[in-house]
Amino acid sequence: MDDQGSHLMHAYARQSVYFSRGQGIRLWDTHGREYLDAISGVAVTNLGHSHPEITAAIADQAGRLMHTSNMFGIEWQDSLGSRLCAISGMRRAFFCNSGAEANETALKLARLHATRRKVAQPVVLVMENSFHGRTLATLAATGNPSVHRGFEPLMPGFMRAPYADIDAVMELASQCSNIVAVLVESVQGEGGVRIAPIAYMQALRDLCTANDWLFMVDEVQTGFGRTGAWFGYQHAGVLPDVITLAKGLGNGFPIGACLARGAAADLFSPGHHGSTFGGNPMACRIGCTVVDVMERDRVPQHAKAMGQRFEGALRQGLGGCDGVVAIRAFGLMVGIEMNRPCGELVAYALEHEALLISVTRGQTIRLLPALICTEEEIDEIAARLSRLVWQWSRRCAKLGMRETA
Repeated sequence: MDDQGSHLMHAYARQSVYFSRGQGIRLWDTHGREYLDAISGVAVTNLGHSHPEITAAIADQAGRLMHTSNMFGIEWQDSLGSRLCAISGMRRAFFCNSGAEANETALKLARLHATRRKVAQPVVLVMENSFHGRTLATLAATGNPSVHRGFEPLMPGFMRAPYADIDAVMELASQCSNIVAVLVESVQGEGGVRIAPIAYMQALRDLCTANDWLFMVDEVQTGFGRTGAWFGYQHAGVLPDVITLAKGLGNGFPIGACLARGAAADLFSPGHHGSTFGGNPMACRIGCTVVDVMERDRVPQHAKAMGQRFEGALRQGLGGCDGVVAIRAFGLMVGIEMNRPCGELVAYALEHEALLISVTRGQTIRLLPALICTEEEIDEIAARLSRLVWQWSRRCAKLGMRETA
C-alpha cells in the first residue's frame, strides 16, 4: 500500500489490507476474508478483539463521562492506580497515552533523581538493540541505529551496554560516575525477542541498589500477562524502582502508565509533568476492566500454559528446517530467527495463510497472539506458520542453488 497517493504522511510501510471487524483472535477484511491475528496489534489486544466486557464498559462510560481535566479528581484513575500498584509492587502511578510517553516520564524521573543527588551531567544506562519509543528522548534511549538516522544530533545523557551482559555494565559503571539510572526491557521485543536471563536482572537490581541508581524496567510490550506473569521482571523475583506500561493495559484504547516506588514515587510535584488526556475516565475505566478480566480469568497463567504449547508446536513443526536459526519464547512472546532477511514473509503470510505476523530486526519472525487463545487456535497458528516457513525456506534454497549455478 502506498500512502503517497493519499492525504496521510508516508510514515508506515502498510500492507494492502483494510480490516473492518474483529472477534477474539480473528479479523475480517473489507472483502469478508477471515484471518488469524498472531500479533495482536503488536501486543495490544491481549484479550482479543471486541471483548464483550470491554465493549460494554466503553459504551456505558461514553454515555456518562469521557474526559475531564487532571485539575480535578478522577475516580477511575484512583481505582486503576491502586489496582496497578497492587499487582506490580509499586506505590504511585502517572497516567499518559502511550508507551513512549510512559518512558518519557521515567526519563524525567531519572533527571529529577539526578537533581536530588546533585549530578550535573546525568547519564542513563540503556542497552544495545533496545526500543523505547520514537520521541526525541526515547529515540536517543533506543539502541537501534536505523531509527536514529535523520534525527541527529541525538539527545545526550545516554550510555549503551550490550544486552544481558552484566560484566559490560559493571565496566561502564567503573568508568562513569554520572550514571543515575538503568533502563532495560525484560524482553527485547523489537530487538528480536531476546530474553533477559534471571541472573542478569537480579544483578542489575543489586548494582542499582549499591550505586543509588534507579532500576527502570520497560514493560510496555511484556506487561499484562504477555510473558506468563503480570510483568516480565516478576520472573526474576526483583522489584524495580520504576516500570513503564501501555499496550495491553487498554486492549486497543490508548493508555500508558509509569509506576514508581520508594524515593522515585515522590520525585514529581505539581508542574513537573502532565498530560491533557492521560488518565481520563474512559481510559482508566477500560484499564480497570482489563485488570478485572485478567484477574478473574487467570489470564497470565493461561498465557504461560499456551506459551508452552505454542513453543512445543513450533519446535515440532519447524524441526529440521534449515532456514530456522533459533526459536526464542517467553510466554506468548515468540521470535523465530531466520538465516536471512525475511520481511517479505509478512505479505506472504497474509496472502497464502491468512495469518498476521510481524518481522523485526530484519530476520526474526515475531509472534504475539492474544493471551485468550484456545489450544485449538494455538495449534492452528503454529500449523499455518510452520507451513509458511517451510515453503519459504525451500523456495529460498532453490533460488540460492540457481544463483550458485
